[in-house]
Amino acid sequence: MPIDSSASNVATNALQAIPFGSVIGGPLKACIDAQAQAAQTTWDFIRQVGLTEDENGKTRAINVQFEYINGGRRMMLNIPLLTIVPIPYIAIDEIDINFKASISASSSQSSEKTKSLAVDSGVKAKASVRTLFVKASAEMHCNVSSKKDSKATQESKYSVEYTMDVHVHAGQDGMPAGMAKVLEILNSSVDTVNAKGELSLSDNVLYLDKSDKKTVQTVVASFRSADGVLDAKQIKIYELKSNGEEELVADAESKENNKLSLRLADSEESVVCEFNSENVNRNYYFKAGECKSLVSIMSK
Repeated sequence: MPIDSSASNVATNALQAIPFGSVIGGPLKACIDAQAQAAQTTWDFIRQVGLTEDENGKTRAINVQFEYINGGRRMMLNIPLLTIVPIPYIAIDEIDINFKASISASSSQSSEKTKSLAVDSGVKAKASVRTLFVKASAEMHCNVSSKKDSKATQESKYSVEYTMDVHVHAGQDGMPAGMAKVLEILNSSVDTVNAKGELSLSDNVLYLDKSDKKTVQTVVASFRSADGVLDAKQIKIYELKSNGEEELVADAESKENNKLSLRLADSEESVVCEFNSENVNRNYYFKAGECKSLVSIMSK
């Protein structure tokens, strides 16, 4: 009787049917998706924590301001928030996939055949002979019987077992070069400024000949707010009257009704104010925020 190979065929087919692409590719795809989510989380953190939009829709870095006393003056420290908080850079740097397929198959077959034959023959007959002196007789008996036995047994077994171990290791990754450059720039922007702002003038005293109608002298003024931003548009000029009152004579933001020649520089980080002989023997206050500085126009 040939050996039954059905169990072996089933086991072989089961091994061939294992979806190795899904078994190996599935965990890899899951790790890639996880890495993409980690990158999105990093961007969301930077956008929500360190960046904001102004009224014009422009994105700018969020600064943290600390006020402190330095040399008897109130100072303001401006620090970009992204430079003082840890930015999450989680990256998967190691993936181990261990897969084991265990398939066992067994087949057994047994056959038993028994045949027996028993013959018992007999013939029963009588015969007699009589002579003058002898009498003889004979008897024969014959039986025939046969016996046949057969037995067959077949058994097959198989089992399939899959085992897969996936080990993923992730940790804080190095900062991307672009973000490192951004933080380097932000670190260099850490600055201190007077809490009231800082108003700077190129001159506080000018000398002009009252009889010279053509000579013009200029004062360049700039203002840096407590946020550390140069904002020359806040500068206003007041003339100090003899009675102590102040009259607005020029406004950098509004160019209407200016009695002095005042213009913004091309960079809009400073203003240029022109004085001539008509301004001799007068005093003017440059003001911006809480700061003010006096300019006197003297006669030669």
